[in-house]
Amino acid sequence: MSLRPRRQLRGLPLRAVAPNAVTALALCAGLTGIRFAIGEEWERAVLMVMLAGALDGIDGQVARMVRAESRFGAELDSLSDAISFGVAPALILYLWSLMAVPKLGWIVALLYAVFCALRLARFNSQLDNDAQPRKLAGFLTGIPAPAGAALAMLPIYVWLWSGEEIMRSPWIVTPWVAFTGLLMVSSVATYSWKSLRLRRHVRFEALVFVVVLAAALVTAPWQTLTAICLGYLATLPFSARAYRRTMPITPPREAGPKPGAEPPAA
Repeated sequence: MSLRPRRQLRGLPLRAVAPNAVTALALCAGLTGIRFAIGEEWERAVLMVMLAGALDGIDGQVARMVRAESRFGAELDSLSDAISFGVAPALILYLWSLMAVPKLGWIVALLYAVFCALRLARFNSQLDNDAQPRKLAGFLTGIPAPAGAALAMLPIYVWLWSGEEIMRSPWIVTPWVAFTGLLMVSSVATYSWKSLRLRRHVRFEALVFVVVLAAALVTAPWQTLTAICLGYLATLPFSARAYRRTMPITPPREAGPKPGAEPPAA
């Protein structure tokens, strides 16, 4: 009687719990933002989306640090991004402004959420594709989902620090949200912060900049977020131009003999 080897049970390794827990917290933060928006607590609603963005930025780092990168984590991250940066901002903006024009406002909110999902689906479909010229050159295609959520809520930032009710007008918010959604699904080359490399002689200055930025976010968060969004928008033309410069130049093909023409004599 031969003994059959026991089949090893495959499952999620224990070390993968930490990064997936961070991703789940980001998902909870995005959903909590919707809850605060229903209660018209706009500052808390926006802060929850910002918290989801911060958690989304570190879950991948945690996964690489503990060597727990997995397909499961990638799928969970995309699901969390679709809700936290697609559904949550769309509902927050609808309840804050777009509800004044319910039909048009709901269409724009739906388009924004769908565009965010399409942007994530395009990103996931290219994960296993080695031939990604923009990624190899250090660029992204379109703006990422967290940046899209931050830009979409720009009118709320301005409204919170200025008190100008015109910023809440659906005729301003509607085209802005549609424009932000189009940026996510566009083919515009944008800078990838993961590919940025600092020179040694500017590392101290970069550290000072980060400290000043953190202090500004704590002291005047809405003005600082407004400045960050405007600064990011200003980089888009430069990133597209920089990518065009990195594209390889294909030499023109030499004109061959025409069909039916006799070859040249030796």
